[in-house]
Amino acid sequence: MILPANAQQALEAFGQCPGWEQRARLLMQWGDQLAPLNDAERCAANRVQGCESQVWLLAERDGAHWQFRASSDARLLRGLLALLLARTNGLTQTELAQLDLPAWFTQLGLARHLSPSRSNGLQAVLARMQQLLAAADQGSSAH
Repeated sequence: MILPANAQQALEAFGQCPGWEQRARLLMQWGDQLAPLNDAERCAANRVQGCESQVWLLAERDGAHWQFRASSDARLLRGLLALLLARTNGLTQTELAQLDLPAWFTQLGLARHLSPSRSNGLQAVLARMQQLLAAADQGSSAH
């Protein structure tokens, strides 16, 4: 599967980090680049269940491709979300279903630094993406 441009940039940037401290700093910089969500978007309907921190996720379809926006109250998690979005934005529903999230964070050199709860939280975000896509499919087939 071809990587989106942002994902390729992430791989190159994180590949140049010699250790965890540099990766953590880069992770927070990526998180700072996330477009902020407004108060209306930070509502219960957009909240991802299964995350210890508060995480909000929105999805929009652009033809066959999906664009996601996300935010969190936790700075490190915002960085992880930014990397997740770099990997998922612009994919089709089929490509999203085939995404191996643990492999992506392993490629970035971050997997072994993810606590089980952070790993589970990221899986919850990916599951929520799938739910949003399935709901959009049902909505479009109902018309």
